[in-house]
Amino acid sequence: MGILDALAARVLAGGRATRDEARAVLGTSDDDLLDVVAAAARVRRRYFGNRVKLNYLVNLKSGRCPEDCGYCSQRLGAESGVLSYTWLSPERAAEAASAGVAAGAKRVCLVASGRGPTDRDIDRVARTIAAIRDRHADIEVCACLGLLGAGQAGRLREAGADAYNHNLNTAGERYPDICTTHTYADRVSTVEMARSGGLSACSGLIAGMGESDDDLVEVAFALTDLAPDSVPVNFLIPFDGTPMAGRWQLTPQRCLRILAMVRFVFPDVEVRLAGGREIHLRTLQPLALHIANAIFLGDYLTSEGQAGHADHDMINDAGFVVEAAGEPSLPLQRAAAGMPVTTAGDLTAPTDLVRLRRRGAGTDLPPNT
Repeated sequence: MGILDALAARVLAGGRATRDEARAVLGTSDDDLLDVVAAAARVRRRYFGNRVKLNYLVNLKSGRCPEDCGYCSQRLGAESGVLSYTWLSPERAAEAASAGVAAGAKRVCLVASGRGPTDRDIDRVARTIAAIRDRHADIEVCACLGLLGAGQAGRLREAGADAYNHNLNTAGERYPDICTTHTYADRVSTVEMARSGGLSACSGLIAGMGESDDDLVEVAFALTDLAPDSVPVNFLIPFDGTPMAGRWQLTPQRCLRILAMVRFVFPDVEVRLAGGREIHLRTLQPLALHIANAIFLGDYLTSEGQAGHADHDMINDAGFVVEAAGEPSLPLQRAAAGMPVTTAGDLTAPTDLVRLRRRGAGTDLPPNT
């Protein structure tokens, strides 16, 4: 498609998509899907080569949240049946983080449910960061603790945190439709506090909550005003027991177009394939790696993800390599020249793919149909 080629060329020359172009990407047909992916892949390759950054979530405190975010399984009054527990000790949190690091994660994301941290909570997280740093001095640590208060970002930075995550989730005008216990402005303020406190800003969106193309474009461009270094793209997991239970509005093709739109708006920023990728992208997950340059490894906060070994197999089979701990994630000074392509090492051939048939014709067991 001519419009995609022209857009990719301009973005590769240092520009980014306009609002109209972002809408046009979302409005492409399924017949043009591979053209969309190919155009976005050119941008992704320019800035991030064939590297995939692995992030690993550690849920420090689960459930019991007083907020009423409609998409969340931990929300006030939810009957989702998720795990509910109070703060993990620093030692247990460090053990959980070590499992992710051992599996190749470069960044550990420390998440806690709740409206926002108290000063005592900041102290708890500081001790947890110290415990992780004792084991893994070169790992990136991102905190996600809700709405920040004055001075808390700086304290997290002093404790050794590198980044802070707080997603905008959806367009500002739609925010009251998904949450009433805090405002969109509260979220924007927290991201701004994180940046002013010396933390790398991580902020993204959730797709699949009934938003329009205009809503997706609006939240993407609102994020540009916050200049995040990382933009996670989540796809709604419609948990039972929440107001959005049973809301299955995404197709794999729609998810890929959303990712491509975000890539064209954020050409040299980490675009992370986040929650819900397995259940919405399904067999098209490998195509998403040609657009996004980062994923969450394994499980999420309250739901299970794809097994870590399957993530590694997917990355290898798609021709990508896992980004090393000492390798810079973002292009050097966001340079238009981009990053060199990393070369893959020797891959170990799997030994368990060939299984002898023991069911179906000639047996008493039903066939695998």
